Amino acid sequence: MSEIVEQIQKLKKQRNAVILGHNYQLPEVQDIADFVGDSLGLSLKAHETSASVIVFCGVRFMAETAAIISPDKTVLLPDAQAGCPLAEMISVAELRELKAAHPGVPVVCYINTNADVKAECDLCCTSANALEIVESLESEEVIFVPDKYLGSYVQEKTKKHLILGKGFCPTHQVFTVEEIAALKAEYPGALFMIHPETNPDLRAVADYVGGTGGMRVFARNNPGPFIVGTEVGMLHRLEQENPGKLFVPASERAVCPNMKKITLEKVLWALEDMQPVITVEEPTASLARRSIERMLAINTQ
Repeated sequence: MSEIVEQIQKLKKQRNAVILGHNYQLPEVQDIADFVGDSLGLSLKAHETSASVIVFCGVRFMAETAAIISPDKTVLLPDAQAGCPLAEMISVAELRELKAAHPGVPVVCYINTNADVKAECDLCCTSANALEIVESLESEEVIFVPDKYLGSYVQEKTKKHLILGKGFCPTHQVFTVEEIAALKAEYPGALFMIHPETNPDLRAVADYVGGTGGMRVFARNNPGPFIVGTEVGMLHRLEQENPGKLFVPASERAVCPNMKKITLEKVLWALEDMQPVITVEEPTASLARRSIERMLAINTQ
């Protein structure tokens, strides 16, 4: 394993590459990454570096986002089959039908969407800023796609009426209230934190609801133990950042098979062959970039 890591580090320098690792990646993949984080944060980090090659250890929509933000860089996705079921739950045709049924209503799309869908939206959002983005719009109605659970979480906190997509993340649907109750009994005083991509009955019993970035802050500011309601890969980073604190997965079944497709060997092969390259053609890239930039402009105000 160490020999593969050495080869990766050597090739990374030769290619002037930066390796990005999503929080849900295998621990050994996270460990070789230059940056570990959520999808948008990683794309922004890569954009800020002088690297000419981005190796994105994540899923396809993330690599697309990096390519959109950094059109002058080569973006590699070590496994071209690493997709996202949630992103596939809204197509351009379906979104256009929704827009036609609600003319003039602005569209907010979760960052977990494919590039062609982003190009049809007015603004992107993340799980962390979804409420802020929705609240920034003057319209009292907002189309929100594709995640119905993140949308319902925002709906609970805004007076605006959200027209929700029908998508969901399968990995975040494995948790049950009964399992959480059992874990709380097993670990007295444990704090349950969960991603907003889950259904409302789970969020109702949580001590903290938020994306992976928010979970890191919550874990840093509290003693634990913690029951972690998101993809199991997140525990590796939480444990690294909080030595001595106990983190328990809310379910061992919370495994994203697409995130686990990327291995150290595939990272090495990607750097050797400079494949698979992820590109986003015009005008899709420019239109999708506009929806991301509008989001960032609101976040920096």
